[in-house]
Amino acid sequence: MSDQDRPQLTLITPPAFETDLFGEILARVMDDVPIACVRLAMATKDQDTIRRAADGLREISHARDVPLVIETHWKLVEPHGLDGVHLPDGPRQVRFLRKELGADPIIGAYCGSSRHDAMSAGEAGADYVAFGPVGQSALGDGSQADHDLFQWWSEIFEIPVIAEGALSAADITQITPVTDFFGIGEEIWTNDDPGAQLRAMIAAMG
Repeated sequence: MSDQDRPQLTLITPPAFETDLFGEILARVMDDVPIACVRLAMATKDQDTIRRAADGLREISHARDVPLVIETHWKLVEPHGLDGVHLPDGPRQVRFLRKELGADPIIGAYCGSSRHDAMSAGEAGADYVAFGPVGQSALGDGSQADHDLFQWWSEIFEIPVIAEGALSAADITQITPVTDFFGIGEEIWTNDDPGAQLRAMIAAMG
């Protein structure tokens, strides 16, 4: 499969990290592999920590012409020069935030394995929907986003879709023909060589 035919990559940050140290790792990965988007997804609620991370990762991403979206914290988008927000709770805030943020910022919605939520997010103005987890995960209620879900979406809707969550090489091979993006995070950051692990996952696309 040619590079143009492959799904693009969204890199999802770890839930906790030291900005300077992780920034160096992120920069190396981005210099090694073409990345379409970076998602800042921290578990902390400490605003100073999130703001420092937003500023640090924005500089790294924008220096490489890659957009940075932040999970949940949409009020930081404009003051920190971010490119949009990723909503982990489906379509509930999409319409409101489209009015608040305007037409330009990216708004994406994670919809689990729910077709209804994904359709609602698209109708409300989401720029993309995300389904997951694709692999087996302890998160959520144990439901998985299977191949049929992605195939259904890709055949009916033009809004891009992201496959994410506990991705294995086998998952990637199976889902590649029916997704626009893969969201990859913990799958590589827990590896001693994240870049090499990411290249192996890309190779699984065929």
